[in-house]
Amino acid sequence: MLSEIAVRQAKSKDKDYKLSDSEGLYLYVTKTGKRSWRLKYRFAGKERRLVFGAYPEISLKEAREKKVEARKLLAEGRDPGIEAKKEAIGRSRAAANTFEVMARSWFALQEDRWTPVHANDVITSLEKEVFPWVGALPVAELDEPMVLTVLRKIEKRGAIETAHRVRQRMSAVFVHAIAEGHGTRDPAAVVGKALKPVPRSKKRPAILDVEGLQDMIRKTEVEPASPLTKLASRFAALTAQRLGAIRTVAWEELEEIDWESGEPCPEALWRIPASHMKLTIDLKHDETFDHLVPLQPEAVSVLRAARRLTGRGPLVFPSIRNARVPMSENTLSYFYNRCGYQGRHVPHGWRASFSTIMNEWAERNGSPGDRYVIDLMLAHIPQGVSGSEGAYNRAAFLERRREIAIEWARMIFGCFCEPGKLLSYPSR
Repeated sequence: MLSEIAVRQAKSKDKDYKLSDSEGLYLYVTKTGKRSWRLKYRFAGKERRLVFGAYPEISLKEAREKKVEARKLLAEGRDPGIEAKKEAIGRSRAAANTFEVMARSWFALQEDRWTPVHANDVITSLEKEVFPWVGALPVAELDEPMVLTVLRKIEKRGAIETAHRVRQRMSAVFVHAIAEGHGTRDPAAVVGKALKPVPRSKKRPAILDVEGLQDMIRKTEVEPASPLTKLASRFAALTAQRLGAIRTVAWEELEEIDWESGEPCPEALWRIPASHMKLTIDLKHDETFDHLVPLQPEAVSVLRAARRLTGRGPLVFPSIRNARVPMSENTLSYFYNRCGYQGRHVPHGWRASFSTIMNEWAERNGSPGDRYVIDLMLAHIPQGVSGSEGAYNRAAFLERRREIAIEWARMIFGCFCEPGKLLSYPSR
């Protein structure tokens, strides 16, 4: 049998040679001095060889242990050479099926079910929060502590709700990997209770009087900031639509606007695709459920000003870094916070402002029936109306909706400058 010293002192010779140990194990030394452990054995009546690996990466002791394992396989009637190849293929497959590969495979299957905004949110959260830490690791090798470490990084920023959403998405990826035969367990499933609980939701703050809104508009529009941010803020205020729709509005969604002449456009309309609305999946691909937003002259002026900045791209309010990607969901929030409105008004708050002020206006004017129309303008399902009926009615009362929209614009923007002048204001 070989000793560790004999193995260590084995030098190259004029030709390749072997140093035998026991039971078919030997050290193979090439004339260039490379040394490797090999096993000679017989299987199915034929002599075969199995390479364990190079010395000194594999020691004499480790080579003997591998020999014992190989002999056990032979005793079970299995060829250790074939088993080694299977193991190598398994390792190769595991290395190829990383968490990122599995996540992108899962995302590709799910993407059509989601709105573009939600789909972008899902993949961006994985790219930002998960892939940098565990994306390159085989999905089958991830365990609970590794998943929890990723989620703790998100928690430390105070983004508790984001941590829970990312955990759910990681769990879905693990389940997908199991179904595809690339994993056996979902370590994200059991770490949820180890996370901080999601705080109880609070009402989104909003200014609910005309004077307060006018004061806010006045202060925010003189604040140094991107002109496009200010235009997006005006458009959000005028239309009172959800922030996701504001951020992703495309030029092709805007109808009955003459971009060349600058003439009034009394029939101007924003058609928000059903796929961008809060609807059940089966309704999202039906144009019947598009949401129609009549645009006041003030909103058209905002769009004409924005067109000078972004008219060559597909989106009205794109990211400053990529014209094909929507403005960040945090852009307007950060802008309002910087202007001193943190905890007082958020982008979504324009919807509450519009609803409160215009419902009070309708009551004062003896038009309580306008409450139904105002709900339709916000894409809410009016009380006492079924979900499907409410969705079908989204195109109803279009002229009355336009009248209410014009009155809303007159109330809050009647004394402010033309949007085009915002392009010359100081940028941040």
